[in-house]
Amino acid sequence: MIRVLLFLVAVTALSFGAVWLADRPGDVAITWLGYQLETSIMVALAALAALVVAVILVWSILRAIVRAPAAWSAHRLDKRSRKAYKAISNGIVAIGAGDAMSARRFANEAQRLAPKEPLALLLGAQAAQLGGNPAEAERTFRAMAAREDTKLLGLHGLFIEAQRSDNGAAARTYAEDAARASPSLAWAAEAVLQYRCAAGDWTGALAALERNMRSGLVGKDTYKRQRAVLLTGRALSGEVDPEGSKALVMEALKLSPGLVPAASLAGRLLTESGQTRKAAKVVEAAWTINPHPDLAETYADIFPNESNRERLGRIRALAKLAPNHPESAVTMARAAMDAQEFATARTSLTPMLAMPTQRMAALMAELEEKEGGDVGRAREWMRRALQATRDPTWTADGMVSAKWMPASPISGRIDAFEWRIPLADLAGPVIEHDKPRRGQIAPAPAPAPAPAAAPKPSPAPPAKAAEPPAPPAAPLDRAAAAKPVSPPPVAEKPIPLPPPPSKASGRPVPPPPAPPAPPPVIDASSPPPVVETPVPRAGRSSRRDATAGTESETAENVIPLPQPPDVAASGSKPAGEVEAEKKAASAKPERRPFFR
Repeated sequence: MIRVLLFLVAVTALSFGAVWLADRPGDVAITWLGYQLETSIMVALAALAALVVAVILVWSILRAIVRAPAAWSAHRLDKRSRKAYKAISNGIVAIGAGDAMSARRFANEAQRLAPKEPLALLLGAQAAQLGGNPAEAERTFRAMAAREDTKLLGLHGLFIEAQRSDNGAAARTYAEDAARASPSLAWAAEAVLQYRCAAGDWTGALAALERNMRSGLVGKDTYKRQRAVLLTGRALSGEVDPEGSKALVMEALKLSPGLVPAASLAGRLLTESGQTRKAAKVVEAAWTINPHPDLAETYADIFPNESNRERLGRIRALAKLAPNHPESAVTMARAAMDAQEFATARTSLTPMLAMPTQRMAALMAELEEKEGGDVGRAREWMRRALQATRDPTWTADGMVSAKWMPASPISGRIDAFEWRIPLADLAGPVIEHDKPRRGQIAPAPAPAPAPAAAPKPSPAPPAKAAEPPAPPAAPLDRAAAAKPVSPPPVAEKPIPLPPPPSKASGRPVPPPPAPPAPPPVIDASSPPPVVETPVPRAGRSSRRDATAGTESETAENVIPLPQPPDVAASGSKPAGEVEAEKKAASAKPERRPFFR
């Protein structure tokens, strides 16, 4: 709106000026080189305006002619830049989509159109990485590291390639160069700190941590914790004397009072220097924050000349600082057992026995053996120890260590070790192999009793050890066994049927004879007879299929078959009864066991 008003004002002013000049015509006389030109003011002004326009037009044409080569070069460069930008954009999209061939093609086009463009170099390096060509990627990153504008980007790429090829020395060199070039570079600062810790350079690690703190890369709380860990690592490394180590761990405890390794080392160093009271206070302060077995061991050794009962009193005071912690109960039980106070040890462990750990179960086994000499219960507790939950231990990056370390030896990460159960991060239940599996065969039940109608003969008294064994029964004749069996005469006494098959064996159970006898010779064409075998040992039973020529044994609740008096006296059966029993046994279908 303002521009419209300004335009209207300008047009109005020009109109008033033209009218004013038209009302006041004048003459303009020009004399030059003997020529005289006279005209009005309006015509002179019009001629002057035309001359100015002509001069400007001629100047523009001349300037265009002079600038034509440069303008043509700029046009071509702009066109190449547009094509290169399009190729870089398409290449980045192809890399994001995982299309290695398209990314390589666009990267080649971008490098052809704009070889010195940083984005073209980056696209070529990423395309080489995606296509699995580390040599090409490293060459491109080296070219980028040689330029000032892409030095940090090239060093980062070289660092990643060195890590992929497991070249730790080269990776550390690139990280150090990047940290010197830009101290505020987060990845370089963290990498330098981790590599120095992994190499055991605690002085260099402390310097790197201070630089990271000044650059604002770590928070105040993180700085205190990491500095305490590094000071403890330096004290444990043996680089300094005992007095220097004591000063380092005391400074670490000021920064992080609950750091267990620092408190344990401080307690030992103070005890060695005779400052037992100060050592006890240091351990008690750390125990209140984080109860740990190392602290308990250090606290127990503060006064080496005291008796076990005196040590038990100090341990009881220490356990009261963390009364509900499992470590207090275990420490108290250990000290009570050393002092022969078994009731106190049992009282300390009882609240923790709902879900005991391996150490607790082992202590209970030792307690049962020492207190009452109950070896059976001790073995039972040792068996439970094999199935119990594992105790916490120092764990970092999937590695279990018996001692604490300031940094992980795998990744170099500071304060990576944690006191926890190694299997706590596993998803799903832990399989216990010693529990009964589903579908396990249960013990076979006792055989069913014989029918009430069948009389039970009195069992024969066992033979004395001095008496010689009876001669074995004569084997059956194969020819006689192959002949067809005729039914017994009606006048003879009917032979009682065998007892019903039991669930354990699936067929009649034969009576065990007093003397052992070898199995009879059986013809392959005839059904196998029931073989009498001696009674096996009590508490064990075996079962074999009769059709396969094997034997069947039952150790308990064996009911013998009723026998005629003459057979019982002679110890053998008539041939007719044997054949009748075979026929009766073969008439019933054999029952297969439920579990095969």
